[in-house]
Parts: sequence; structure tokens; C-alpha cells
Amino acid sequence: MWRVIFTICIPLAAYQGLLQIFKMLDTMMAAHIGTDAVSSVAYISQISFVISAIGGGLAIGAGMKISEAYGAGNYDLVKKRVSGVCFLCFLISVPVLLVIPFTPQFLRLNGTPEELIEASGQYFSVELVNIAVNFFNVVYIAIERARGNTKLIMWINLVYLVIKSVLTAVFVYVMNGTVVMIAFATLAANLAMFMIAAVNMLKKGSIFGFSPKEVSMRRAVILPVIKTSYPAVTEKAAFAYGKLIVNKMSTDYGTSVVGALGVSNNLGGITTNLQNGFQEGGASVISQNIGAGKTGRALDAFRKILVINTALGVVVMTLTLILLDPLSALFAGQDEDFRLLIKEVYGYEALGAVTLGINAAVMALLYGFGYTKLTLVLNVLRVFVFRIPVLWFLQNYTDIGSASVGIVMLVSNVSVGVCAAVAGFFVIRRIRKAPDSRQ
Repeated sequence: MWRVIFTICIPLAAYQGLLQIFKMLDTMMAAHIGTDAVSSVAYISQISFVISAIGGGLAIGAGMKISEAYGAGNYDLVKKRVSGVCFLCFLISVPVLLVIPFTPQFLRLNGTPEELIEASGQYFSVELVNIAVNFFNVVYIAIERARGNTKLIMWINLVYLVIKSVLTAVFVYVMNGTVVMIAFATLAANLAMFMIAAVNMLKKGSIFGFSPKEVSMRRAVILPVIKTSYPAVTEKAAFAYGKLIVNKMSTDYGTSVVGALGVSNNLGGITTNLQNGFQEGGASVISQNIGAGKTGRALDAFRKILVINTALGVVVMTLTLILLDPLSALFAGQDEDFRLLIKEVYGYEALGAVTLGINAAVMALLYGFGYTKLTLVLNVLRVFVFRIPVLWFLQNYTDIGSASVGIVMLVSNVSVGVCAAVAGFFVIRRIRKAPDSRQ
């Protein structure tokens, strides 16, 4: 099982780690434009994440159910589900594109400060196109992950990251472009990935390919995918919207605090993205073993993911805190106040890395066994119980100031890790008593 976990998960973790590094490079390039650009990208990104949650949640449900059918040897069902999910991506992309003419109104509806609307309205319009294209990309990645093709995932995403970063660097440093050009660089990279996906998905004879003839909306084919996906969609959208509320509340301390929180999240992502790579790969391993009727091996996979993610939390948290001075300077440019603000916020957020590792391992367990409603509950608790109310309390009943933003991240990340551990304990006990139980 160790060999299986490392074979499947290391390419995904490597990709997630590279993705985070390139996200940080994006933020650094935005900082070259100005502190306001960092804040605009950080704020608008959370609105984008709310919409992107539809595709992300669908990818989770599709990946789990395709893996399960593949593990059970039902290849006809695999083909039908792959084709059906691709058709669903088309259906959900259309309304997203229809929002583009109403971008300013949409941003105001979501409480975006007027100064950020002026700075980033065009950026968000391009982001909407990115989101529509990315619906197909994330589902394609989920399909490749379901078949265990994680090395291909790593190479495809590496191509994506190189295209995105090179174009962003050219647009920002050579052409002195605005944040809109950063969005166009992302779109070019997404379109490149989409073309690779289209070529691979249209290959004849592959059970993991798309075929118009195999598109089926029958209950037995698509309903299990939707039932598994909708809690994940709700979970991801609620989580992203909760972070959007936190960003809006953080503007009480000034828009630069939103930027510092965005940078802090990027630094924290060095740890959590590696953990998420093992979470995603581990969930596929678990679901395949369930499809094959091997519950014991599925639980063994969870135990090993828990060990790995906890160790990653300790090691990477320690390294980032040791290197916090030079890391914060990379994002602040010549703005010393902004650098100190980044240090203040991340100094608290980093301390939740270990419990987030526990949370990611339990998420792999819950996704793999189909307990997606419970993952929804945990993420709602994380944002709407442990984060927003705590920030409201600190803002209204203390004079801590901007440090409140970092303290809130610490409280929510530790609290959700503890809750996930408790949930995992009871779920495992239930599985052992009734291995065929589902939720």
C-alpha cells in the first residue's frame, strides 16, 4: 500500500506543489504592478472560486464514481459516465459566460468595494471565460486520476504552469501590463490544457474517452455522480463564499490587509497543496478499493495518508516560518509596512498546518467512502462557525487590529482539524461494523 500511495499521490502532490509555487509567482508579479493589484487579485479570486466550485464539485463526484465503476470492472458504465459528465460541463458553462456583460453589477451584488471594481472589473470578465474553460479541464483531470494516470496529470499541468508563468512575466515585466493581462495569460494556459484534453478524450476505443453516442442522462448512469457531487459543490461554494465574506470584513482594516491575507494563504498553500495532492490521490485509491470490495485496504490507505499529511504539516510549516523574512519580502516589494503585515498574518496561519493535514486525510477517507455530506458539514463549520463569527467577535469586542485576520485563520484551521479527527473516528467505527454502509 505504501508503494501504491506514493505511485498515485506523489505526481499529484508534485503538481499541487508546483501549482502553489506558480501562484506565488503570480502574486509576486502582481506586486510588481502595485499593492492594490495584489489586493484586487486576492479579492476577485474568491468570487471566482465560488463559481468554480461547481466544476470542482462535479469533478469530485465524477472521479469517485468513475473510479468505483472502473474498480468494479464495469467499463460500459465508465464510458457512459465520462461522456455524460462532459456534457454536464457544457450545460453549466453557458450561464457563466452569460454573466460577462453584467460584470460590474455582479461584483457589486457580491459586496466588492467600489475601488476594487474599478481596478479589476475587466480582470473578472476574463476570469469568467477562464472558469467556463476550466470546468472541462478539472473534470478531465479527475477522469485521468480515476484511471491512475497521475504522471500524465503532472506533465499536462506542468505545461499549463509554464505557459501561464512565461506569458504573465512577459505581460507584466516586458509589456508593463495590468492585472487584466495576468488573466489573459491564465486563459491561454487553460486553452492549451483544453486542447490536450480534447485530443486525449476523442481517441477512439478508449473507455475513458468522450463519445456523443454514449452521453446518457439515465438515473443509473448520472444520478450517482450528481448525488456525490452536489454536497461537494455546496461545500466548495460555501467555503469560497465564506472566505469572500472574510475578505470583505478584512477591508475594515484597509484593502492592504486583504492583500496580506491573500499572500498568507499562498504561503500556507505550500503546505496544504502538498497535503491536498495526497488527499486527492488517496480518495481515488480508497474508492477503487471499495469498488473492488477491499474495505480493509481502503482503510489502510487512509492510515498511511494520515501519517504522510501530518509529517508534511510539521516539516513545511517549520521551514516556512524559518524563512518568513525573505518570503514576505518577495511579495512586498519596497513596501515595508505590507511586508510586516504579511508576517503578522502568516505567523498565526502557519500554526494550523498540522491539523489541516489531519483534515485533508479525513477528507480523503470521506470522499472515498462517499460521505460527502459530512465533508460539507466540516467545511461549513470551518468557515461559518470557526472563522466568520470569530472575526466578528474580534473586530467588535477587542482592539487586536489587523492581527485578528491571522488569529481567525489559526482558530478555524485548528478547530476543523479536531472536528475532522472526531468525525473520522466515528466513520471508521461505522465502516468496520457495516463495511457496505454508505452515506
